[in-house]
Amino acid sequence: MKLMSSVLISGINGFVGHHLAKALSDQGFRIIGTGMQPKPTAAIADLIDQYINCNMTDAAAVSRLPFEAVDVIFSLAGLAKVGDSFAERQKYMAVNVNVLAVVCERLLKQKLPTKVIAVSTGAVYDPNQPLPFTEDSKLIKDGSPYAVSKVMMEASARRYIEQGLNCLIVRPFNHIGPGQEAGFLLPDLYAKIMAASRGDGVVSVGDLSTARDYTDVRDVVRAYSGLIEAETSAGSIYNICSGQPIGGQVILDKLLQKTGLSGKLQIKYDQGLARQNDPKLIYGSAAKLQQATGWQPQITLDKTLDDFIGA
Repeated sequence: MKLMSSVLISGINGFVGHHLAKALSDQGFRIIGTGMQPKPTAAIADLIDQYINCNMTDAAAVSRLPFEAVDVIFSLAGLAKVGDSFAERQKYMAVNVNVLAVVCERLLKQKLPTKVIAVSTGAVYDPNQPLPFTEDSKLIKDGSPYAVSKVMMEASARRYIEQGLNCLIVRPFNHIGPGQEAGFLLPDLYAKIMAASRGDGVVSVGDLSTARDYTDVRDVVRAYSGLIEAETSAGSIYNICSGQPIGGQVILDKLLQKTGLSGKLQIKYDQGLARQNDPKLIYGSAAKLQQATGWQPQITLDKTLDDFIGA
């Protein structure tokens, strides 16, 4: 793709949007970002060329975005907290499908050749099948509202692809790193450790025997950027994952060690905090992505945790 290509990142003020903006800015891309907030966060304000306050589920608002001026659209906007999705089922379904569908409708209507990278999740896979999950593994029929909303989003994307839209689907597994907000394992464990160190010394946790495939967010966005120029065909699907499961207990132990609090706090295992029917082991294969782009995860768990704590 030509030097100084332009990209549009929806949901740019989010955790992944921040890191993608930095990665693409470092590579010389012209960046347009959208978000629900009136302005971009201070962390990315100087990295992007234009920011537009836009609800990506609003067709009228999306119709005013400068799609003609961009080569690639990263559809990051949406809702991503699995735990919250159980109490907001309909909201998750509506938002996570429509943030992509509204974009696709406009691109088709104007017959624009823009490449769309639709961000799904590794949570779409049915856990009751052989590991590691590949792009051909079975998808869930029931699960968290978050995961189901992404299955529905993918189904919607396929309909647009069949009509000629140039759209790829990426399925990142769990990603962690500096700047991640509450509602996910790493920031939640760290917050509990810090609160316990200042309070009663008790850290209450759920089931940490489960293991997930964690990738540093900076490696994830490097995978995204690699797909900009990769020779891909519309409808291609790519897992983004390390292929190495890591137990929640490992993350807790490392956080305690890195904060100097190992052996100084009481760890209370509360089954009331555990998710029902949570699979014990999940990990994927990124062989297809590696073949297409040469991508490999580079950042170790220790560096991820050090950078998260130091952020």
